[in-house]
Amino acid sequence: QTWVLRSAGRTVLVDTGVGDGRERPGSPQFHHWRGDLPGLLERAGVGPEDVDVVVNTHLHADHVGWNTRAADDGEWVPAFPRAQYLLPAADDAHFGPGNAYGGGLRVDDRYVYEDSVAPVHRAGQAVLWDGVHRIDEHLTLESAPGHTPGSAVLRLASGGERAVFVGDLLHSPVQILDPARNSCFCLDAGRAAASRRRVLERAADERELVVPAHFGGTGVAEVRREGGAFTVTAGRP
Repeated sequence: QTWVLRSAGRTVLVDTGVGDGRERPGSPQFHHWRGDLPGLLERAGVGPEDVDVVVNTHLHADHVGWNTRAADDGEWVPAFPRAQYLLPAADDAHFGPGNAYGGGLRVDDRYVYEDSVAPVHRAGQAVLWDGVHRIDEHLTLESAPGHTPGSAVLRLASGGERAVFVGDLLHSPVQILDPARNSCFCLDAGRAAASRRRVLERAADERELVVPAHFGGTGVAEVRREGGAFTVTAGRP
């Protein structure tokens, strides 16, 4: 999912999906994928020049792909020329060249960094952050490590409304019912489970709507405590 927010007079994108025409030999479902995020955004009334902030909750391939586009000369350049790109510093260090692109464990990590992250740095549009980063009076990024070293959630508070965009903290509703369950892509299973439980506890206690990145459809979930676990009490379109 890519989410469009209007906040404090600015347009904010949360994650940018798989991208278009990328080399992803280790991920057949993403290899040379042809997507149309710019078209979807245009139909929603958002042009490339309109985007002020891009949030990457973490630096996996399916969350950063449309950070960039192919220029006429074939080089990758930022897809949103006016935007500030907020990148988790821990992920940038882990997946960057200084750590052999994720320790060289997955060939795709090098491609992802080189075509979707490095061009943003070269353009001077990258902002690295760690811990807590306040975007404006309504939006705050907070580290939730485990899935990746820099995985983050985005908290929204506006009037009496609360929401949390959880990125890859959740891949399946099963993980709400049992937060100890991890996806196979969580690099640190213990920290991922701890981050998941902490965020769900807060969502239940503060009545935050949980906005997932990987559930089917475009809805959100209301989460409540049920003993030592959680339950989904309602969903909203």
